[in-house]
Amino acid sequence: MITLPDRLAMSHELTMRLDARRPAMTSSGAGVGRVPKRRDSAADILGGLRRVLDRLLHRFRRRTALAALAARRRPACVLVLCSGNIFRSPFAAAVLRRELHRQGAKTIRVESAGFTVPGRASPPHAIAAAARHGIDLAGHTSQLVVADLARAADLIVVMEDLQRRSICERFGRAARDVLLLGDLDPLPVTSRAIEDPVEQGPEVCERVYTRIERCVGELARALTGSSGSSAPR
Repeated sequence: MITLPDRLAMSHELTMRLDARRPAMTSSGAGVGRVPKRRDSAADILGGLRRVLDRLLHRFRRRTALAALAARRRPACVLVLCSGNIFRSPFAAAVLRRELHRQGAKTIRVESAGFTVPGRASPPHAIAAAARHGIDLAGHTSQLVVADLARAADLIVVMEDLQRRSICERFGRAARDVLLLGDLDPLPVTSRAIEDPVEQGPEVCERVYTRIERCVGELARALTGSSGSSAPR
């Protein structure tokens, strides 16, 4: 009989293999130079396999993530990370602050940061999309994740599995302290990662922010022990 830890290990191993076979990409998602069509086809096949895997494992990953959050002490500080800290993580952090305040957990500190150049403002279409969700990003400037910041957080929330591995390897954080936000999505998914809107149109940013708001609502309820999750665990 395959136990839950065995299933998690199998899932992680397959994910690692898919990542290892992925063609190198730039930060904007474009390939370095022109990749041969045959390689494109291989990447498409691997991408399709990843989407199938993420869809099949999502309910299990969601239950596992919610159980882990329920079992841990309420954090004093939550750090939300993404690549550049201009789209996803500042919006997610702001939504989490709002939801925690609504649920009476005002003492939980929420910060955001990224892995690239600090001091950048959020793009205009990100500010506009955030405003439609009641969030003001007009005064935001990106912050670089550094050792003190990463080690001070009780819980770290990331958008992609590569970011989780980076935090664990660079700053010595345990995997149990790093959460993939997309695992909390109450709706069926085809991607575990929260899509990066960088160099994409406003409609992508709106779609991403809608998903982030949905997932962060689940996170806030889990951290405060509130009921009202929008889907069965």
